[in-house]
Amino acid sequence: MAKKVAKTTKKKKNIKLPAGKLYINTTFNNTIITLTDEKGNKVSGGGTGLVGFKGTKESTPYAAEVLASSMIKQARDNFGLKEVGVIVEGLGMGRDGVFKAINDLGGVSINYIQEKTPIQFGGCKGVRPKRN
Repeated sequence: MAKKVAKTTKKKKNIKLPAGKLYINTTFNNTIITLTDEKGNKVSGGGTGLVGFKGTKESTPYAAEVLASSMIKQARDNFGLKEVGVIVEGLGMGRDGVFKAINDLGGVSINYIQEKTPIQFGGCKGVRPKRN
């Protein structure tokens, strides 16, 4: 007779998150949003496929707006989110939709907006051609 193994269940922590950071990574194909606490520990996150968009619709500003509003609404209700710092990276179209969603929701204020998109500077000077 097989022994029964007792199930170990993890007790869900009650997370209180009055302030957090919202990392937005926009590419030409998708928008990924991650919500962290002030130390950088991930609380929630996901891409536009999480809210039902597929294919080319994932990269639209509307998809980013729907994703941001659902994530912030969930964080506000479950964790008590009041203010957020926004860190944006990438050149995709979803950048504008996220800010529109945060402003339309209300109840969550933006502390700061930080741009982390890498900028090309032309690179190093090339090797000159050999003279004959």
